[in-house]
Amino acid sequence: MSGSSSRRRRHESSSSESPDSAEEERRKDIRERDEFADRLKKRDEDKTRRVLETSSKKAYEEAAKRLKLEVEDREKMLPQLRIASRRKYLEKRKEDKVAELEADIIDDEYLFEDTVLTEREKEDRAYKKQILQIAKEHEKARELERIQRYHMPQDIKKGDKSEYVEVDEREKMPNSEQKKWEAEQLASAVFKFGSKDAGSSRQQEEYDLLLDDQIEFIQALTLEGSKGKEKKVELTEAERRKMDIEETKKSLPVYPFRDDLIAAIKQHQVLIIEGETGSGKTTQIPQYLHEAGYTRDSRKIGCTQPRRVAAMSVAARVAQEMSVKLGNEYMTDGTLHREFLSEPDLASYSVMIIDEAHERTLHTDILFGLVKDIARFRPELKLLISSATLDAEKFSAFFDDAPIFRIPGRRFPVDIYYTKAPEADYIDACVVSVLQIHATQPLGDILVFLTGQEEIETCNEMLTDRVKRLGSKLKELLILPVYANLPSDMQAKIFEPTPPNARKVVLATNIAETSLTIDNIIYVIDPGFAKQNNFNSRTGMETLMVVPISKASANQRAGRAGRTAPGKCFRLYTAWAYKHELEDNTVPEIQRINLGNAVLTLKALGINDLLHFDFLDPPPHETLVLALEQLYALGALNHHGELTKLGRRMAEFPVDPMMAKMLLASEKYKCAEEVVTVAAMLSVYNQWADTDFSTQWCYENFIQYRSMKRARDVREQLVGLMQRVEIDMVSGLPETMNIRKAITAGYFYHIARLSKGGNYKTIKHNQTVMIHPNSALFEDLPRWVLYHELVFTTKEYMRQVTEIESKWLLEVAPHYYKPKELEDSTNKKMPKTVGRATITV
Repeated sequence: MSGSSSRRRRHESSSSESPDSAEEERRKDIRERDEFADRLKKRDEDKTRRVLETSSKKAYEEAAKRLKLEVEDREKMLPQLRIASRRKYLEKRKEDKVAELEADIIDDEYLFEDTVLTEREKEDRAYKKQILQIAKEHEKARELERIQRYHMPQDIKKGDKSEYVEVDEREKMPNSEQKKWEAEQLASAVFKFGSKDAGSSRQQEEYDLLLDDQIEFIQALTLEGSKGKEKKVELTEAERRKMDIEETKKSLPVYPFRDDLIAAIKQHQVLIIEGETGSGKTTQIPQYLHEAGYTRDSRKIGCTQPRRVAAMSVAARVAQEMSVKLGNEYMTDGTLHREFLSEPDLASYSVMIIDEAHERTLHTDILFGLVKDIARFRPELKLLISSATLDAEKFSAFFDDAPIFRIPGRRFPVDIYYTKAPEADYIDACVVSVLQIHATQPLGDILVFLTGQEEIETCNEMLTDRVKRLGSKLKELLILPVYANLPSDMQAKIFEPTPPNARKVVLATNIAETSLTIDNIIYVIDPGFAKQNNFNSRTGMETLMVVPISKASANQRAGRAGRTAPGKCFRLYTAWAYKHELEDNTVPEIQRINLGNAVLTLKALGINDLLHFDFLDPPPHETLVLALEQLYALGALNHHGELTKLGRRMAEFPVDPMMAKMLLASEKYKCAEEVVTVAAMLSVYNQWADTDFSTQWCYENFIQYRSMKRARDVREQLVGLMQRVEIDMVSGLPETMNIRKAITAGYFYHIARLSKGGNYKTIKHNQTVMIHPNSALFEDLPRWVLYHELVFTTKEYMRQVTEIESKWLLEVAPHYYKPKELEDSTNKKMPKTVGRATITV
């Protein structure tokens, strides 16, 4: 696949082509690339200018519109307020009249006996009593009516617009009426037994709760807290809830250092800030800079977060503290990479904060080199590198010996416990440990570290089942999962205060190590594993594997238990394993994953000499070379290693280069509508769109509504980017050949052929792979297939597979495949009956 062989084939195919014409073609492509980039820049500038010019006018119009709406609302509300007021008055008047009638009857009976009354007076008294009884029975009937029972749907008002009024929150769920009726019937059929006074008159015998399985832990050491400081700054959860936002901000460890920090930022251009997670550096430092005037003249303060969940939760907190509308307050590292393309010098920023630098994500490591370069020719730009661990010295050395500003932590002592023997099933061990802590330890919330969504959901089910079986002997246990794909409202539940006399257990990924701080965590359960992306440069395969964590991660996890009180960390591995089997630090992401997207971004920023780019930890040489080769094969780079117009357009998409090429190839094959849907979600999106994005359709087809909703959001963003790179959104249906050709144009690296032995082998590396059993093509066995990804479980499985024809590869990637590699006796499917007994009826 070398560049020389591809050029030789091109030369052979066209004898008239000369070096001069090839050079002319290269210059034309570069010229078109630069013109395209200029058009993008001009559009962005025009958009910014329009926003600035119309902002004051828009503010005036919005104020006038708001005043007009307030007047209209007041006029609409007055009649309703009068009616409501009249109803309240009549309600009170009725209560007064009933009380007055009852008092009148009591006085009358006390003063006059029946014997002295005339017949007329007796009838009058009986009439009053009857009225009083009817009034009381009416009130009882109203009380019964207030009970939440099943009600027929009603309109708000006859003749008004027919809006459905929910009886309660449960009615907002699908099939609520049926479920509510069933719940009513079930509740009325429950058989209750035992005496009513069992709890008061008879003392029940107390029994000790015995758990079937218990894990024996050994205390090995204690992580010391910040001596002499916790009494000054630490508050209990109950005290914190009583405080307002301003007092909470003043209670954070960073607050006493506010003035010193601002002075240090003014004095130094680059500052390394080291502080424990929970010290307030992420939420407070941007506010201190804003108050110090770093946002004057429409300048911005950037604060990156390596994770989407952390960016959202932190942005929500900052918006709440600053009393502003939640919006574009925070960004992820990847988002900032996109900003570099339109604004390479970050001219609109006065301060850039790279937060959670110790996580060493790919984007963060690349940002280090980029912002270091910018800081040298923009002396007015302030650069803050925020880290939670002892990597500060390494960051300082990288940024030309930048000074370090340390914020003292507020950690309480944490007791570390290890198991006596290794645990075979760490998920089951987590469940047992949670129940053990819940049954034997004082109140306090539990944080469990698991590797991903699947493990969290499994642990959730097991824990829920066992808690139900133990019955009411245990106190209430709230089980709260948190992972990236969970909806935001469910993620937010982990931050809600724990109810009295109850305990919550948070099942989290390693996002809770540093990015999130959850109050009242006293106990931490650490199985010692995390998911990690690893790229094999020899086979070109990327795998997501569960691997042991590092000692630094283990200590970071243990520190989660010491935020609000002395805590305990239960490690589900032995002390020997911690000492001898765990690495000191996690390998940086840049040294273990595919660099295709990162290299494309750097090339788009004009950085051509990647081998000498200033990396904090350089990636392996072979991984970098492989990324360059892949981009060349995709057409993103020319034979001089320069970015082509195609490559510049690909850089606008925050996706893998192969997917970006697939999206751009849809322009040639006139099927952009379908290909962008494939990119957003490789499944049944169009059927959902035909039902007007119905929730009920998702239930009926056993599809998660939130996953489909996320796919729709991704699709909308991709459509916006397609229009940005000047692609018309056209449909190629009902024909699917062009759609599959466009996919092949991007993923021609991922091709496998059915061999004589019945197994699939990849074309270039001759690696044995199989179609995933969940695939619709699992039994069809097409001759040639294209796959989206390889997943390693018991075998190498291809996922998201589609059938292709081998001749398409010569059409979309003639520079990569030789005709000899694609020679095949047939392109037909294998019969479905191969390897099976044929049944004749």
